[in-house]
Amino acid sequence: MSYASLSVKDLTSLVSRSGTGSSSSAKPPGQTRPVKVIPLQHPDTSNEARPPSIPFDDIFSGWTAKIKRMSLVDWIDTLFPCSRWIRTYRWNEYFKLDLMAGITVGIMLVPQAMSYAKLAGLPPIYGLYSSFVPIFVYAIFGSSRQLAIGPVALVSLLVSNALGDIADSSEELHIELAIMLALLVGILECIMGLLRLGWLIRFISHSVISGFTSASAIVIGLSQVKYFLGYSIARSSKIVPIVESIIAGADKFQWPPFLMGSLILVILQVMKHVGKARKDLQFLRAAAPLTGIVLGTTIAKVFHPPSISLVGEIPQGLPTFSFPRSFDHAKTLFPTSALITGVAILESVGIAKALAAKNRYELDSNSELFGLGVANIFGSLFSAYPTTGSFSRSAVNSESEAKTGLSGLVTGIIIGCSLLFLTPVFKYIPQCALAAIVISAVSGLVDYEGAIFLWRVDKRDFTLWTITSTTTLFFGIEIGVLIGVGFSLAFVIHESANPHIAVLGRLPGTTVYRNMKQYPEAYTYNGIVIVRIDAPIYFANISYIKERLREYEVAIDKHTNKGPDVERVYFVILEMSPVTYIDSSAVEALKELNEEYKTRDIQLAISNPNKEVLLTLARSGIVELIGKEWFFVRVHDAVQVCLHYVESSSQNLTNVEQSRNYGAKNSSYTEVESETNLVLKQPLLPTEK
Repeated sequence: MSYASLSVKDLTSLVSRSGTGSSSSAKPPGQTRPVKVIPLQHPDTSNEARPPSIPFDDIFSGWTAKIKRMSLVDWIDTLFPCSRWIRTYRWNEYFKLDLMAGITVGIMLVPQAMSYAKLAGLPPIYGLYSSFVPIFVYAIFGSSRQLAIGPVALVSLLVSNALGDIADSSEELHIELAIMLALLVGILECIMGLLRLGWLIRFISHSVISGFTSASAIVIGLSQVKYFLGYSIARSSKIVPIVESIIAGADKFQWPPFLMGSLILVILQVMKHVGKARKDLQFLRAAAPLTGIVLGTTIAKVFHPPSISLVGEIPQGLPTFSFPRSFDHAKTLFPTSALITGVAILESVGIAKALAAKNRYELDSNSELFGLGVANIFGSLFSAYPTTGSFSRSAVNSESEAKTGLSGLVTGIIIGCSLLFLTPVFKYIPQCALAAIVISAVSGLVDYEGAIFLWRVDKRDFTLWTITSTTTLFFGIEIGVLIGVGFSLAFVIHESANPHIAVLGRLPGTTVYRNMKQYPEAYTYNGIVIVRIDAPIYFANISYIKERLREYEVAIDKHTNKGPDVERVYFVILEMSPVTYIDSSAVEALKELNEEYKTRDIQLAISNPNKEVLLTLARSGIVELIGKEWFFVRVHDAVQVCLHYVESSSQNLTNVEQSRNYGAKNSSYTEVESETNLVLKQPLLPTEK
């Protein structure tokens, strides 16, 4: 980049003659104080004739360059992330930790998998199927070394809700569609991972996620109450039909399942909280689900209470290969698969990145998303329904000090052994015990503490949380997600289209200019308005910015002003250091604004634009239109030059054109300001070519 500016050259000669800036300076008529400013380096657009490249070109060229630099080892690491920890595996140090963590998570997963399968409206065996092949595949293709994948409560509820209306009367069709969902989810996750689209989820506020998860947890818990009460209730993702059916069937209430389920639930909660509170007893947290299953099975085996329903016969053996069918329903299932994919990004990638940061290794969210997709695709070939990362099991895996993906392989082996040898025992498990496990798991997802925090800190986010949770509870999960995401995007768009704009004032005794609302002691000068725009300027917000500038021009607080007593605004200074980008629509609007100011004898000045913004302004002709002499490095430089003109106008020099001519002669000086006796040294001139 080369710079060419006549004023800079003039400054060089002037400063070289003046030494430290003590030489005489040109003065405007009626003015005795010299004005010297640091020159702004204007880019030479003749050597920058090529317009900025299209972002997609930069992206693809970056990918191409990265691919060319990749070695064989890099390719292996990219395709098979497990190779990264395999090459550096320390058997003496890691193996015991991975083995114990894998066993712990496996003990926790077996009962949870069967419970979540029931929540999804599937036979319990499909929870174990979904915990088998996907775990092995993820250990190879997944980037996280501590993430524990498998069935989770929220995805299970989404599956049940999506398939309830389509296959309510046919269990076989329900199973086929659940497997088809796994395939669709896997394909979507792979596509998003390959196209590196994981960033899209950033537009969803944490308040939406928290509100949606909290409401879903309540619906999940209520849907499992039927196993405690001993009678069927309505299958729905809305709270009102569930509560109505619970009340309507109250005359069918049975005490045995209620007492057993409540007892197991209390035990689960106590073990979970003690395990969290006491590090030496953290194994209780992982052992809690198995304890509930063993206790419930023992009671059912010994006492044979007729009113307590059991799981029943479960097929023995590993899942067999079969390609998903029911492609006729793929179009109907696509919205749910997209929603589950979004949940996977939020739940899995979020916790995977947190675990990676905790264990000090890098994790690519897009690679992680691709690994989850491959796991779901392969899982669908072996009778699995959609799986993703689990908060609770991943936390236990990390707390058990799992070091690599080997812990996942150990968990998969435990699931395989359960399928081969333990299924005959599973038929005696009470349904209320599985329901207690689900309720215990989702109770921690109700984020009431987060809601209280939002109420204290940010009422807008609390409103978003309330809207999302309420609509999810009363209108269903899909509607709740859509409304929550819609409001989240609306807030993003509103913030983007209505950026923060501050009127700046000078802090007493300094050359620093800050927001006058934040610093009431700051003051401005009569006839000068200083405005800072805290956002990129583009087509969506330029109209708002113009409106605010007009308001600031009229609404001047005379009580905070100093300087000459003038009745109107002569100068508007735009502080543009926060502006990282300006588009063509904004450029045209600035031209219109400048012309509008000219008709009212107001001069526009620009302070501290970055190189890209200045280059855009130069190419569009704005720099020449406004005048190079009205572009400054610092706000203070612009204020001092403008202040001299205002003082001149107060002495009957009111012609703005004369002021502009004077400014062109004097824009190349280093500023000396008598109020603070501040002398700026000779500026460093650009040497880069």
